[in-house]
Amino acid sequence: MPLRSALIPGETIPRHVHDEAYAAVVLDGGYEEAGERGRWRVRAGDVLLHGRFSGHWNRRPGKTLVLNLPLAEAAAETAMARTVDPDLLARLAERDPVEAAAALLETLRPGQAGLADVPDQLAQALSGDEAPAVEAWARDQGVSRETVFRWFRDAYGVGPARFRVEARARRAWRSIVEGEAPLAEIAAEAGFADQAHMSRDVKDLTGRSPGAWRAQFRPQHSFKTRAA
Repeated sequence: MPLRSALIPGETIPRHVHDEAYAAVVLDGGYEEAGERGRWRVRAGDVLLHGRFSGHWNRRPGKTLVLNLPLAEAAAETAMARTVDPDLLARLAERDPVEAAAALLETLRPGQAGLADVPDQLAQALSGDEAPAVEAWARDQGVSRETVFRWFRDAYGVGPARFRVEARARRAWRSIVEGEAPLAEIAAEAGFADQAHMSRDVKDLTGRSPGAWRAQFRPQHSFKTRAA
C-alpha cells in the first residue's frame, strides 16, 4: 500500500483484507467505509484504525487524499478516531512513517459514532460472541431473509453469512496469538463445531493455520493486501 492514496470521485474500492495493522488518516475530502466494526462516513481529520486482517470496502468518495501509516499493534481492532493535526502527520510521514504513526497514537481523540441503520445493527450482532442466525434475526425485524441479505450486501460489500464467519475467525485468531489457552478450548469458546473447523476458517482468513500462528507468530509491518 502506498504512503498516500488518492480516491477518485465516484470510485468504489472492492472489499479486501489487510494482512497488517495500519491507520488511514484522511487528509482531504471524505468517503464511506464499511468494515468489521461498522460503517462510517469520514472527513478530513478522521482516522480509521485497522487491525490485522481487517476486511472493508470504500465507496462513493469525493476527491479524497488519505495518509496510510503502519501500526505496530499486531492485534489492534478497527476503530474510528480523530487527530488534531493531520498536516503535521503528513509532514512527519515524508521523513519517517513509523515516527508519524507514533505521533498519531499520542494525539488520537475520540471519533464519531458509526452509522446505525438496519445493516449496521446486523453487523454489530454478527460481530458478537453469540452471533444470531440471519434468518432468525430477519424474522425478529419483520423483514424477509432475502431483503436483509440484499440490504447488508449493499452496505458492506459482502453477505452477512461470510461477514459472520470472518468475525468469528478474527476473534479466534486474536485469542490464539494473544493467549496460551489450548486451541481446542479456543475453538469451543468461539463457537466452532470443533478445532478442525476453526483451523479451516482461521487459515482462510489469515493464510496460516492456528498451529502455525501459535508456534511462529511474529509481528510484521508491511502493507500486503489480499482480495476478500
